[in-house]
Amino acid sequence: MERRKYLITAATGKTGVHTIRYLLSKGRAVRAMVHSEDERSEALRKMGAEIVVGDLLEHDDVLRAVDGVNAAYLCYPVRPGFIQATAYFADAAQRAGLDVVVSMSQISARDDSESHAARDHWIAERVLDWSGVPAVHLRPALFSEWLTFPWVRDLLVEEGRIAMPLGGGRHAPVAAEDQARLIATILTNPAAHIGKTYPLHGPVEYSQKELAEELSRILDRRIVYSPGTLEEYERHLKKYHLPEFLIQHFLAIAVDYQNGIFAGVDGVIGEITGQAPQTVEQFVKTNIGAFKP
Repeated sequence: MERRKYLITAATGKTGVHTIRYLLSKGRAVRAMVHSEDERSEALRKMGAEIVVGDLLEHDDVLRAVDGVNAAYLCYPVRPGFIQATAYFADAAQRAGLDVVVSMSQISARDDSESHAARDHWIAERVLDWSGVPAVHLRPALFSEWLTFPWVRDLLVEEGRIAMPLGGGRHAPVAAEDQARLIATILTNPAAHIGKTYPLHGPVEYSQKELAEELSRILDRRIVYSPGTLEEYERHLKKYHLPEFLIQHFLAIAVDYQNGIFAGVDGVIGEITGQAPQTVEQFVKTNIGAFKP
């Protein structure tokens, strides 16, 4: 009997790599869709994944990628084009008769979001729903990896402060590795999850002040929450030459964060996978090199 095969898009991304690693460790057959061949795709090949090069904005590439697979994980970066990519993917998934498409959305996805990216994610969810393809939508809060992004990490490490204007909002950081375990679990046993939308959080919720205090304890150095204005945040982001689409998203979700959109603790990952998501302390200690000057 032929093994089931799973397509993972954004295969070299944060959740993609971990999902592939988890599936392969369980003896599953995996096809990894990458944008180009490089050392990252070669590492996936050496792990045992089949590599397919393609672009989610090219319909023929998507048709080729889903051919012969049973289920798929759809993930798209924060940039324009996700609605088009989702429409192509829904068509291909329907033709291929996939058992499930697990789609990465975001906690702020809604029809009245000020973020263009968040609104695109909400529409993309609807496209999959309208297509009739069996789908599961994942809506994570801020990744634990957010702390390692240069525009956050640099101020954290060099100046000992968190400067994002997030007010008194709260969130429970959730690591990509824990999300990947959930993705793999749903892909391999989707029946109970079809049609569901899952918010994803870590195990402990923090305000930014509390998060700074926790990081101070873990790193044994003083970290403070010293937020600037949205205008100052925008100027800071532009120093990193980020696309305007991404900057607009970051500014809009900062307001969402202030308004409580990102609040919550895990009620999904631990229950479905049988393993609680990691704490901030576990994440930081595992990735301690990222937090050294």
